[in-house]
Amino acid sequence: MSLYRWKSFFEDEDRPEKPRRYGVTEIRGPHYSLLTQSAIQDILESHAQFVDGLKFSGGSHSLMSKNFIKKVTEIAHKHDVYVSTGDWAEHLLRQGPSGFKDYVEECKNLGFDTIELNVGSLKVPEEALLRFVHLIKSVGLGAKPQFALKFDKADLPLAGDRAFGAYVAPVSRPSEIVEDIDLLIRRAERCLEAGADMIMIDADDVCQVADSLRTDIVAKIIGRLGLEKTMFEASNPKATEWFIKRYGPRVNLFVDHSQVMDLECLRGHNLGKNHASVLGSSFFLY
Repeated sequence: MSLYRWKSFFEDEDRPEKPRRYGVTEIRGPHYSLLTQSAIQDILESHAQFVDGLKFSGGSHSLMSKNFIKKVTEIAHKHDVYVSTGDWAEHLLRQGPSGFKDYVEECKNLGFDTIELNVGSLKVPEEALLRFVHLIKSVGLGAKPQFALKFDKADLPLAGDRAFGAYVAPVSRPSEIVEDIDLLIRRAERCLEAGADMIMIDADDVCQVADSLRTDIVAKIIGRLGLEKTMFEASNPKATEWFIKRYGPRVNLFVDHSQVMDLECLRGHNLGKNHASVLGSSFFLY
């Protein structure tokens, strides 16, 4: 039941009640700002109906006690909010072949629901990435690979043999960062086929700066992967506004916790025509 008289959840309005497959709002948890258990509790008690997921960004959970993490995941689950690890798995590969499996088991024991895989940082063969997705899914957790638009040219398949996972004889090549949207999409498609729940698109070089949004890139990703299977990092309010205006309330977005109410007003019909107007509509929240 909605706690706000101005907001209701119907599929013919913007999106249904939780758990949602689309129109998902994932918020950034402890990382850029220090959030105590009490702060997280306050955020979720007031905004839980608008928040679907909580993400420990940047491997911040690796610096916290297990007791703290368990309490945070318990608070989130109490409000029907899933908890994601953020990108940290790449550091576990240094521990050997069993390191990643142990990490997945520990995440499950701590109460995490989703493990994010930063594909660019992992730097593993494509078939190994698919095995990681299978392993995560085999223990009942969600898998969310994160892709960036830019790749190291030395990691790209040679021309004429770009099949995902195909063996390519090692050839010494200089390191050079290049854009390859087609490779991003093909890898993401294979991850979804392997069981990944959603694909996270890094804001860097795509939507980090609102005034230079790569609209063509965003359109191609959504056109190939689908709106329900992609989540975009909206790093500022103007980018959030653009996504809602262009793709409607059903687009999945990862935002800072301070942007939750602004985003919800933009998602709702006639609640906010743009980011600036949202400030005025906040009058009706009280």
